[in-house]
Amino acid sequence: MSVEEELAEHTEHAKAPFDKKVAASMAIIAAGLAVVSVFGQLFANEELLTQAKASDQWSYYQAKSIRRYESDVARDIFKSMPGESSAKGAEKYQANIEKYQKEGEEIQVEARKLESESEFLGKKALRMHIGEIFLEMGIVLASLAILSKREAAWYAALASAAVGIAIALSMFSIVH
Repeated sequence: MSVEEELAEHTEHAKAPFDKKVAASMAIIAAGLAVVSVFGQLFANEELLTQAKASDQWSYYQAKSIRRYESDVARDIFKSMPGESSAKGAEKYQANIEKYQKEGEEIQVEARKLESESEFLGKKALRMHIGEIFLEMGIVLASLAILSKREAAWYAALASAAVGIAIALSMFSIVH
């Protein structure tokens, strides 16, 4: 075996530990990516579900508003009619108006609460998705490090993964 061949073989063996370190870090980054991706999707799904519930509440509010308006019209009709029975009818519809007004206010509060919850979940999902992007970039850079045998690419991969994890974890700092 020539000196050049022997030197090339030793160089290749010396680089093998680098490949193992990069491959191990890729596996860790991929595991982190899987976790962040799943949680991002869960938050996104919860956001959509909560927004649908808020929409349902607003529809319910609209139905109560229509009933209140109809009672308002009926009360006005009874008020314009002479007689004691029409006064009782007007009182009945006035009670309905007050009931529907109170119920409508309660429904509005619930709808706004659900909208706020949906927005909160959306912010969490967004953080997870952005973190996911950086983790994916980390895997790509680690692959590039193995192919090019350059430590700089590996360090860039680790930095990208760290940024991705930091962004994903920052969802805990979001205030409701």
